[in-house]
Amino acid sequence: MDIVVIGGGACGLKAACRARRRDPEAKITVIDAGKYPSLGRCGLPYYVGGIVNELDDLRRTLAGVVRDVNYFKKVKDIEVLTETKAVEIDRNRKVVKIVRNGKEDELPYDYLVLATGAKPIRLNLPNADAEGVVTLFDPEDAEKILDMWDEGILEKAVIIGGGLIGMETAEALSNLEVEVTIVELLDHVLPALLDREMAMLVQNHLAEKGVKVLTGSRVTEIIAKDGRVTGVKVDGTKEIEANLVLMAVGVRPNVDLAKECGLEIGETGAIKVNEFLQTSDESIYAGGDCVENVHLITGKPVYAPLGSTANKHGRVIGDNVTGGKSKFPGVIGTTIFKLFDLNVARTGLTERQAKELGYDVITALCPGPDRAHFMPGQRPIRIKLIADAKTGRLLGAQMVGLGVVDKRIDVVATAIQMKATIDDLANFDLAYAPPYSTAIDTLIHAANVARNKRDGLFKTISSFEVREKIDRGEDFVLLDIRSEEEFRKFKKIEDPRLLRIPLEELRDRFDEIPKDKEIVIVCQIGSRAYDALRILEGHGFKNVKVMEGGLAFWFW
Repeated sequence: MDIVVIGGGACGLKAACRARRRDPEAKITVIDAGKYPSLGRCGLPYYVGGIVNELDDLRRTLAGVVRDVNYFKKVKDIEVLTETKAVEIDRNRKVVKIVRNGKEDELPYDYLVLATGAKPIRLNLPNADAEGVVTLFDPEDAEKILDMWDEGILEKAVIIGGGLIGMETAEALSNLEVEVTIVELLDHVLPALLDREMAMLVQNHLAEKGVKVLTGSRVTEIIAKDGRVTGVKVDGTKEIEANLVLMAVGVRPNVDLAKECGLEIGETGAIKVNEFLQTSDESIYAGGDCVENVHLITGKPVYAPLGSTANKHGRVIGDNVTGGKSKFPGVIGTTIFKLFDLNVARTGLTERQAKELGYDVITALCPGPDRAHFMPGQRPIRIKLIADAKTGRLLGAQMVGLGVVDKRIDVVATAIQMKATIDDLANFDLAYAPPYSTAIDTLIHAANVARNKRDGLFKTISSFEVREKIDRGEDFVLLDIRSEEEFRKFKKIEDPRLLRIPLEELRDRFDEIPKDKEIVIVCQIGSRAYDALRILEGHGFKNVKVMEGGLAFWFW
């Protein structure tokens, strides 16, 4: 049996290796247009930033062996043809036409695997082809950046796009002591991954690390001199100096071969596959960044390019081209990354996405420590949960903080996939010891916040709404219930409407609080404000709300 794989990345080589383990007799050939098969592209920002020392480190096994052509031939008995381009698929004759070393050839197949990946989006801007404009999609771009740095000509960089690649590359360039400016078209960074309040935590951290962020802005021109980048023009007027411009505005599926041979393309623009990752041609399978997936919450097609998904696809395909019947159910968009000292993660739907899909949404913001507060090394985390108010089903979560979020986002991802509710999550039997978590983990606290809101016990207002009320000059009371020491030491809201009554004095000072005005209660993270709300409502105050998340979510 002849198995031909087009694409030597995560999905393609995983499919080939899985097929070999199941069928020792099959002839397996992998076609790769590049020079570096099995290269972990997700590691390129870390290579640029000096955390990974060599490109080959991005394709080593756990034992330290480089997964090159010889490795695949000797260990896996897989023929990998590098710097070879697949130019046509003849489905009638079941052959792939290739060009290698300037010569044309054909490879017959019984099963064909399309793992053609994605292509970076390049904006059609003046001077977009100037020297110093990169995408950091291929190792060659990483080498260009490091060559510029070695030559001493890389001092300032502009990143177009505040998405995942933009974030990771901002850190990498900052590690090289390059001055970085991020220009994002929408009103906050990471617009596809995070809601505004969580993204603002990221933007503040970027600012603390010296990265400039321009949101609601568009790069309209790349400025060049003698063919080399010298800067960019933003919104048609503002000029920013730069030696390097990184286009990080996303990728699109590489479906050219699939289209040309008549395979069905889905509504996302990626190749349409069934649960077996089979295309509209039963002899052709496809996976990785060139295909669309099913979203497990909405049931709708979604384009979600990610290395972890590509590897899972490869295993399923390797099974099925060797007689198996493995299925891939879909994705929920779980993502995590590190930004300087900050850990950022999300899964499922954002609040905006859930509302656009028609859900009656309930959310919860919950700041807290990642372990017992009395333990050395405890660090803060911020959690946002999104749920369906009618059923309580978890729809999504976002987590940002200096502390541990990876295990918590994986808990929520598992819960969402199992269709758990906020009530289920609140009673999960999570591991507890002071070095690892609080007795009631911050994640469970977040679930309880959502339950209290659903049950009408916790009435909240966002920090953005409070800011708008202040700016409009509304007549309300801003009640700060923190201690005198906290008020002096930590962030505060400077406003004449502010009334300060520590929580422990609240029951003795009701007469200082007007009952005929709206009262917004503020504390450090919102938990004591909830106590104050219940106290005030229990004593006849009717219009009381908590600024949700407390001053941990005050950005002004």
